[in-house]
Amino acid sequence: KLATTNMLLRLIALLSYVLLANTAPPTCYSRVLSLSKEITESFKELQTSKAVDSCVTTMPRLYLDIHNYCVLAKLREFVAYPTCDRVLEVSELKEKARSLYTIMISYCRRDLVFLTDDCNALENPIVPHIESS
Repeated sequence: KLATTNMLLRLIALLSYVLLANTAPPTCYSRVLSLSKEITESFKELQTSKAVDSCVTTMPRLYLDIHNYCVLAKLREFVAYPTCDRVLEVSELKEKARSLYTIMISYCRRDLVFLTDDCNALENPIVPHIESS
């Protein structure tokens, strides 16, 4: 029984090593990309939640594309929006948006490449059309 436990522990250690060895450290770009997706998804959930205050429906839309230069203005607008601060979920989302903005303009300034400056694309994102068969 001791040999089986010992072998199992070695196997777990080996698998842990392999998993850790194959993962690359997060880059500034990957952090910004994941945080922007997290914020966008949280905002969608907030908009569709029935338990949230009605003021949430009047907030500016929050679709984030970190490749669009207008995302910086969109983040500033969202963080500065005056209503809904009493809603905990909104305050948390604003804090995440503030963090993303800070990361983008301070830490990742040289790592990011903006492919467009189409501000309208952040208001009306193109949703991929899926054809039904």
